[in-house]
Amino acid sequence: MSSTLAKLVFFLTAAFFALFFVWPIFGTLQGAFVGSDGKFTLDYIGEVFRNPIYLEGLWNSFLMGLFSTLLTACIALPLAVISDRYLFPGKSLLGAFILIPMILPPFVGAIGVKQILGQEGAFNALLESLGLMDSAHPMDWLGESRLWGVIIMNALHLYPILYLNVLAALANVDPAMEEAAENLGCTGFRRFRKITLPLIMPGIFAGGTIIFIWSFTELGVPLMFEFTRVTSVQIFSGIKDIGGNPFPFALVAVLLASTVLLYASGKFFFGRDSHAMMAKATSQVGPRETGWLGGLLCTGLFVFITFLAILPHLGVILVAFSKDWYGTILPSGWTLSHFEAALGHNLTLPSIQNSMKYAALATVLDLILGVAIAYVVVRTKLVGRQILDAMAMLPLAVPGLVLAFGYLAMTQEGNLMNVASAIMAVPSWAVSLLGYHELAGELAGTVSAGFGKFLVQHLSPTIDPLVIIVIAYSIRRLPYVVRSAAAGFQQTSVTLEEAAQNLGCPPLRSLRKITLPLIAANLMAGGLLAFSFAMLEVSDSLILAQKQQDFPITKAIYELYQLLGEGRFIASALGVWAMAFLAVTIVGASLILGKKLGAIFRV
Repeated sequence: MSSTLAKLVFFLTAAFFALFFVWPIFGTLQGAFVGSDGKFTLDYIGEVFRNPIYLEGLWNSFLMGLFSTLLTACIALPLAVISDRYLFPGKSLLGAFILIPMILPPFVGAIGVKQILGQEGAFNALLESLGLMDSAHPMDWLGESRLWGVIIMNALHLYPILYLNVLAALANVDPAMEEAAENLGCTGFRRFRKITLPLIMPGIFAGGTIIFIWSFTELGVPLMFEFTRVTSVQIFSGIKDIGGNPFPFALVAVLLASTVLLYASGKFFFGRDSHAMMAKATSQVGPRETGWLGGLLCTGLFVFITFLAILPHLGVILVAFSKDWYGTILPSGWTLSHFEAALGHNLTLPSIQNSMKYAALATVLDLILGVAIAYVVVRTKLVGRQILDAMAMLPLAVPGLVLAFGYLAMTQEGNLMNVASAIMAVPSWAVSLLGYHELAGELAGTVSAGFGKFLVQHLSPTIDPLVIIVIAYSIRRLPYVVRSAAAGFQQTSVTLEEAAQNLGCPPLRSLRKITLPLIAANLMAGGLLAFSFAMLEVSDSLILAQKQQDFPITKAIYELYQLLGEGRFIASALGVWAMAFLAVTIVGASLILGKKLGAIFRV
């Protein structure tokens, strides 16, 4: 890729992020800090910290993020160490099962948990049958412990992210360092705490950051558990009055500031140190045998954690197949009618079509941007390419709830025209400043003007939310494609492209004919992940899809669950269809990327 094209990619990507990442956040902050008189004010932010309801919501959000991350670490860290250091029966199969919790959004799994742990749920029915509980006074496990229910759901859903990061970090630890410590008398847990843990801390921090931000701003699970005393739900409830109520903006601003502050603090205390190691391990020890008892314990731990993680999924599946399930250990009858209804309901079929359309368009956009960004970062020496790489990964560090709210605010009357005007005002002189040919500047201006007019015609919330939902999905999932493509470029020798160019093949043609076919597997893996997670996106779907004809799958599941009668059964059946689809795509991506799958979940 020529220097001019690399600069053009840098400029267009920066413009894209400025308009659809920075601008929505800026619009939210503007709503939080600008009063009705148009002047700067701290009154709204001050009211957030004076109002006990808002303070309780922030405190609960912090507890939700903190304890979800700690519980996730308690689950993932031992599993990763055992998997890296020991051989035990069923290791390969159980390692593949680690990904199972990620095949269903936790808010859908909450349906199964409520069915199991509700007052008339399966667990209470089991205790009553064993004579351990009085049927007249059933325990309400989720009534007073909704916060812990959300925490457990988050941890059981997100621990594979930290597991993959820690496993990759352990694979890069030089065994000679641990052997040297052992020779000097540092053994057992002390060696792990003093030597291994500091070496893998970057991997722990990389995965833990994603888990904390995800849990701190989780919206779907608290909604399903009817846990309203949390900031994300308070923001969601305030959307109905977004035009005249400044406090949702203030809550989003505080949520964003809290996330940035906590991330920066963690980076300062835990993510600064990088320990230099040899490029390759100087001692090939490898996993060792554990003996029959040790193997049994290792296998048992993996099986136990996997069983707990899939318990919500099993609950959803049983609800989907049941005729009725109330006050019994298992459903009282079985049926397939809910699956037929899930594909024939006037709410579900359009939602599936909408999700397919949104996710497909977002994935195409991600593939175009991801390949261009990864190529510039890996293959060129453009000044500032590290900034481009960091910019592409920023959506992982910013809560999806914040971005979704920003997009909603951006599309309000008046704000939409400001966005379109900014796009159409992309000046050719800015292109020239980066060293482009004058024709490139004119081309960029023409493209920007056309895109701005398209937004004015199609982005209005009263006409068609297609564009804004696609862009929201694309921004959130772009890091997956960038990391997958970058891994492919790093594995493919640049000499193949250089040889083609020496024979007269232009850079773009050599990229299309030589490199892209070689990294097709990586692009397929990244595209599958981007598509599948976009299909089941929660925050963007719940907030941006306001009309029934625009509902994606997750919004349809949420709305169906609110219906009386068969609503929860049809919602569960739709969740099972989504689960099956996502299982196929994630397993496919894991087979392609292997241990490198964890790299896409790093900030």
